[in-house]
Amino acid sequence: MKTTLMLSTATLMTLSSVAVNADTLRLLTWGGYAPEEVVAMFEAETGHTVEVTKSNNEEMIAKLRATNGGGFDLAQPSQDRIAGAQAEFGIYKPIDMSKVDSSLFIPSMMQATQIYTTFENEVYGVPHVWGTSGLVVNTAEAAGVKDYTDLCGSDVAGKVSYRLKRPTLIGFAFSMGLDPFAAYADEEAYKDVLAQVEAKLIECKSNVKTYWDGGDEIKNLLRSGEVTASMAWDTGGWQLNDDNADITFVAPTAGALGWIDTFAIPSRGRADDAAYAWINFVMRPDIAAMITNTAGNFTASQGGDSGVDEALKAKYQASFTAEAIDNIKWYPAIPAGLEALEGATLDRINAAQ
Repeated sequence: MKTTLMLSTATLMTLSSVAVNADTLRLLTWGGYAPEEVVAMFEAETGHTVEVTKSNNEEMIAKLRATNGGGFDLAQPSQDRIAGAQAEFGIYKPIDMSKVDSSLFIPSMMQATQIYTTFENEVYGVPHVWGTSGLVVNTAEAAGVKDYTDLCGSDVAGKVSYRLKRPTLIGFAFSMGLDPFAAYADEEAYKDVLAQVEAKLIECKSNVKTYWDGGDEIKNLLRSGEVTASMAWDTGGWQLNDDNADITFVAPTAGALGWIDTFAIPSRGRADDAAYAWINFVMRPDIAAMITNTAGNFTASQGGDSGVDEALKAKYQASFTAEAIDNIKWYPAIPAGLEALEGATLDRINAAQ
């Protein structure tokens, strides 16, 4: 009886402690990165609750800038959207690496992300989900499309699509033998890169069926056959491959463009403990595999691919040879003001006749 009472008291004290320390984690993330099942498991295990807001890079920065880094406790911008935004707006706080279980991460990816997200000797991001953009091609209809500039070929005239966004500028630059990332530090050199790419994309406009905005839009265009070659993300190509074996993701000759979506702590977040608990929870291999199976992208979790769907792994291996992986062009941090130059370039391309 006495033992039972002591155990009951201990249990109540534990539950009380969880309740007192429980926070609501306001998570600003991408679709698929916080599946309902994962959220439920986290809430049951930690006592924290999670409020998920789905967003994208531009919106994340806009939301955090509007609130001076408030309104959210954990955000997931891409690795190239942190240092520049921090320099301009001060919307993040440094990562406390003592609260991150580094053993859960692939070391090379952790190291790369820390390099890209360092500002004034402080690290502002750790890696989560990664992937690439390149070409999604109907290989039966557009077998000659192997690189970005092949989208301008006469054999695919009127059946091409890509976004009027910065990845298109970057991809075409590499395909034209330029190195846009090397020019980041020199504004005049970057303007010259943009001018050459602008001329090429204006010349290529007659080949474009439409400029796509959303993932569903480009997938529908490829399914219907209205478009046979496009720039798009690897996961979109692999999803289409389920419906049509001729359509798949192709790593461009000039190199696929690699991104890493990170974890970053907003400067006025109020639930840091819950944020670090979420980071360590979702990087566990079993949880990471659940996220990959939902989002379609792999994570920086050490061993996180072991529980991934075998069909997805097979598609990944078919698209990426060892050489193609080594040739991935990882986005570095974007210097302040560079996106304004790109935006003006994209506006001129859009307006050109």
